[in-house]
Amino acid sequence: MNLVIDKVSKQYGRGTLALRDFSLELGTGVLGLLGPNGAGKTTLMSILATITRASEGRVFWNGTDVAANPDALRAVLGYLPQDFGVYPNLNAVEFLEYLAAVKGLDAAASGRRIDELLDLVNLTDVRKRPLGGYSGGMKQRVGIAQALLNDPQLLIVDEPTAGLDPEERMRFRNLLSELSGERIVILSTHIVSDVEAAATDIALISQGVLVTQASPEELLQRVEGKVWEWVLPSAELTAARQRYLISNTTRRSDGAHARVLAEAPPPGAQPIAPNLEDAYLYCLSQHRAGASA
Repeated sequence: MNLVIDKVSKQYGRGTLALRDFSLELGTGVLGLLGPNGAGKTTLMSILATITRASEGRVFWNGTDVAANPDALRAVLGYLPQDFGVYPNLNAVEFLEYLAAVKGLDAAASGRRIDELLDLVNLTDVRKRPLGGYSGGMKQRVGIAQALLNDPQLLIVDEPTAGLDPEERMRFRNLLSELSGERIVILSTHIVSDVEAAATDIALISQGVLVTQASPEELLQRVEGKVWEWVLPSAELTAARQRYLISNTTRRSDGAHARVLAEAPPPGAQPIAPNLEDAYLYCLSQHRAGASA
């Protein structure tokens, strides 16, 4: 299995460039596509799902140009968009049966598959309840189930944990990890902890540009020796933010404990082990500094 994104750009109207010269090559595993809101993640997902055409560049699925032959990818694609809608008067079984028919799946086989998926996403007990009465998190789980109906080789999920409670989020992260051995999974999100829990490879995107692609370990190595814990009075925190890149703060009895990203430590700061959020913020700040220069 091989997905190649070759110098893809997407322009809306005359001035809005959502993607610029974006290239990436993927094999089996979970790619965490990580970037701030408005970075171009959803546009890229829409192009890969054959919903939107690129303005420039091409996408290849196992050597086949997706724009020229979209059905080659659509037959093996599972897609959960960021804004997933349901038919409120249908229950979960009816809704999934309808989507299975749209995808051309065998009725008998799809019935068994729907039972498996509803159990997988923990909706078996409410399978006959109309979707209009579902919570946001429950609707999201139906969306996850529909994306897996055809046992896809390429699974694309765009901000999939939005609306899920902590237990559901953990369950979904584990599910992605289990699915990754036999397919390509693209997890698009701005939530670093989702990527940290599930991704085998990470691509950082900002302002429509690929900032970097690396394993989690490689990203952490880039920020090794650049993360410091600085204890300072809470009253001085605002001034400190103007001078340093601070990824997180914790209030304690001895003051504010700030995680500072810097080449050299602030006065009195001590080195600490980096985490993936530190690496993400550091890479974005370096990219923005380079773009400004």
